[in-house]
Amino acid sequence: MIGRLRGMYVSSQDTVVTIDVNGVGYEVQVTPRDLGTLPGVGEEIVVHTHTHVRDVEISLYGFASESDRELFRILLTASGVGPKVALAILGSIASEEVIRAIVSEDPDTLTLAPGVGKRGAQKIVLELAPKLAGREIEMTRGSELGSVRQALEGLGYTTAEINTVISSVDPNDPLDAQIKAALQSLGSR
Repeated sequence: MIGRLRGMYVSSQDTVVTIDVNGVGYEVQVTPRDLGTLPGVGEEIVVHTHTHVRDVEISLYGFASESDRELFRILLTASGVGPKVALAILGSIASEEVIRAIVSEDPDTLTLAPGVGKRGAQKIVLELAPKLAGREIEMTRGSELGSVRQALEGLGYTTAEINTVISSVDPNDPLDAQIKAALQSLGSR
């Protein structure tokens, strides 16, 4: 298994980056979020990888941190979650927010990721909550998005409406300011 690559960042196409390690070019699938944090082409790069083996293909998935790679591996243990869905979740939602959503049993947050429906999100939460329950989570103001979501649901907004505005809320604002910003966004639609 290939667990980490250090080499020269050669090129990228969509979310696949090529890393030259001692003359061998490795193609590594990364999230759009991680792609934006990479150094420029021609510079040294370090990527923590997960090697995924299927019948006729070996794929590498890369992450900026070991903790993101570990969360990716945990997501893969949920039934119905393959590498593409796990990568979509981590590319759409910050790792801390994914953990918070699973531990606090908030499947609606996971539906923000493309390819994850309501039932799939509920299944992920049901299967992974026990695995992540002992993990230390720093409950910051950013994790208050679940409270914003509950407040909006209490006011009668649908999950689809909430999902369209939740990303525009600044997680560093106090909870009341987050709710107010979400309501203003909903009101302007």
